Amino acid sequence: MPTFTRDRIEIYYEEYGSGYPILLFAPGGVRSAISWWHPAADGTPRAWMDPTVALAKDYRVVAMDQRNAEHSRAPIRATDGWRDYAQDHIALMDHLGHRRFHTMGGCIGSSYCLSLCEMVPDRISAAVLQNPIGFANDNRDIFKNKEWSAAMLARDKDLTQATLDSFFNNMFGGDFTFNTTRDFVRRCQTPLLVMPGDDPPHPQVVGEEIAKIAPKAELLRDWKGADKVVKVTPIVLDFLKRHTPRA
Repeated sequence: MPTFTRDRIEIYYEEYGSGYPILLFAPGGVRSAISWWHPAADGTPRAWMDPTVALAKDYRVVAMDQRNAEHSRAPIRATDGWRDYAQDHIALMDHLGHRRFHTMGGCIGSSYCLSLCEMVPDRISAAVLQNPIGFANDNRDIFKNKEWSAAMLARDKDLTQATLDSFFNNMFGGDFTFNTTRDFVRRCQTPLLVMPGDDPPHPQVVGEEIAKIAPKAELLRDWKGADKVVKVTPIVLDFLKRHTPRA
């Protein structure tokens, strides 16, 4: 398995296709992993495109398991948060030799995209935000995955619930997109394609507001559903093509 290691962190990744690079951040909350892009174990298609297939015809697609999701591993500290995940992403792309790249994220992955737009704006040429998460109607507890927490506690005997509580607060204690502010999004010069969600973890109001206040945002409604993939895929590809730097 292709694994990038730094310090005590092991990041599993896969690459598809060729061309200008695009880094994928899968759905799944804290369990964000490559498998969430693919059909479910019983063969049921997801409600979104599989970019490891749909985008690999035109791009070098880099997909990854986030730390402590499926094949990736890392210690969990009380101070961990969005910046630590972003440092994984930057280090992986450095390791692969990709200085500038697109990003695409589903669910929590949309916030990972925004972190990179804020931290290393010169490296992100465009970002697709599919089903963005965010704070609305007191939905924080939705993201505190009990199954994942139990697995982490069983794996690491030195890990405590207090440490996990601090971690979850760092990740989901903020407002708006949890990791970035409205002030940042208003200043963000990265082209964004925003595909708002429609349920408590992915509040429509959050996606709509990102698209409204980001100066270079485009809004794509009515995208969700396996039956819409054929229509949505060329729209995403067109957006990426328009913002792919010329060699």
